[in-house]
Amino acid sequence: MEIPLSIFSDEHYMKQALEQAKLAFEEGEVPVGAVVVANKKIIARAHNQVERLNDPTAHAEVLAITAANNALGSKYLEDCTLYVTLEPCAMCAGASFWSQVSRIVFGAYDAKRGYQQFDKSILHPKTEVVSGIMAEESQKLLNDFFRELRN
Repeated sequence: MEIPLSIFSDEHYMKQALEQAKLAFEEGEVPVGAVVVANKKIIARAHNQVERLNDPTAHAEVLAITAANNALGSKYLEDCTLYVTLEPCAMCAGASFWSQVSRIVFGAYDAKRGYQQFDKSILHPKTEVVSGIMAEESQKLLNDFFRELRN
């Protein structure tokens, strides 16, 4: 029997980001999903749309940050958490810096393009990072996508 997740746990929100990643997978996009949470409420959901929009900046994180800024009517995301299924790249980490996201929670590490491969200080100094939440599920989705792409 599966133990239900607390509705306000990191795992609960990461599950929502994984649902977004699955949408990306179905659309032929690299399966990365993101949600932004403010006051225990999801205010933005997004998934990669690089192919659909023909835009290399249309990463899940950037789209979620933009949607969250619009939802709040603010350029800053103080007191918000960005949940993303894959470690943000340097561009997305930079976007989180400029929007002043309070927390980033990510699933799988990105050993090739994750921001930590370049410079950990690219994040805002006040941003807390939690990693490895539902990492196995996130990594499996990525592995399945790239396996399908090769075949």
